[in-house]
Amino acid sequence: MTCKRIVELGARAYPIHIGPDLLPKLGAHCAEEKMGSKTLIVSDDHVDALYGGVAEESLRSVGLVTARVTVPAGEPSKSHDPLIRIYHAALDAGLERSSSIVALGGGVVGDLAGFAAATYLRGIRLIQVPTSLLAMVDSAVGGKTGINLPQGKNLIGAFYQPSMVLADTATLRTLPPREFCAGLAEVVKYGVIADAGLFDALEGKTPEILMNDDALLEDIICRSCEIKADVVRDDEREGGVRAILNFGHTLGHAIEQVSGYGRYLHGEAIAMGMVYAARLSERELAFPAKDTERLIRLLKALRLPVTMPDLSWPALMEAMRHDKKKTGGTVGFVLAQSLGAVRFGCALPETLLNEVWEQNRDTGESRAP
Repeated sequence: MTCKRIVELGARAYPIHIGPDLLPKLGAHCAEEKMGSKTLIVSDDHVDALYGGVAEESLRSVGLVTARVTVPAGEPSKSHDPLIRIYHAALDAGLERSSSIVALGGGVVGDLAGFAAATYLRGIRLIQVPTSLLAMVDSAVGGKTGINLPQGKNLIGAFYQPSMVLADTATLRTLPPREFCAGLAEVVKYGVIADAGLFDALEGKTPEILMNDDALLEDIICRSCEIKADVVRDDEREGGVRAILNFGHTLGHAIEQVSGYGRYLHGEAIAMGMVYAARLSERELAFPAKDTERLIRLLKALRLPVTMPDLSWPALMEAMRHDKKKTGGTVGFVLAQSLGAVRFGCALPETLLNEVWEQNRDTGESRAP
């Protein structure tokens, strides 16, 4: 069983295909969507060993001239040198403006390869083939691409929509458990910001989710993509409502940076950031404390950290001040009004931010599994 969703962006609308065993059909989908005659598969060294050959064979089976390039796995690859490596591989492969880059991997590969596609020859087609849960429900959809600087995440980038997204849920079977659980943080986020029913369903199906139930995962991924597609349709370039997708991310990104990109996975940092945002929401928007406790219980059940890590508060504040989403020098937070409804652009006094941080400091639970 597969599902198909469309990101409605007028002439730039694109399909999202979700289901098991889709990777061998990648070439057929590319041919159907007329993705050009030359492709470059960009992957990391872990994913390429598992799925690079399958993807390349599928593309070549429909007559596409295909090359592959890999970067080291991990967040450090979202940087200048791996990007230049992709440009050189694209040149060596003879990619033209009618050609395509295939981003095969998780969020790091999707962001990096997406930025390469956005800037090589001023833009060529991009095909997102996410292999992690995090990428399937979040980073592969919506058109955000970029690389990091030492001062913060994604400070260099572009809004650049893919021409197609193909999410083969069978690839999740080879995903390490910690990375699988980290991807669930973004699914929980969708429940908080837009769908209380999804939040309820996650609470009721936690054991089945952790057992990687195929049908349930497909439903969860499809619903997550629907929510994100609707938000992107209404605000493609984050001029307004799209900011709700950043619930938990203001502090989460700072935690990733200050801890050195590696101590916590992205979803783990976002889980802590969501708990922090929920506590702020209690103080600012009268978000029910019982719902914060529900959020904490759900995140714990999904094996995600929920208390603030032992990091320098001044360093975290400095990282948040460099966040690309700040306006007029003010750090903005997305806060919850109720489960399923949030408010964006909330500027809060630093005294409150520090107070809530101190009240939720590490008791040992925030350590990565």
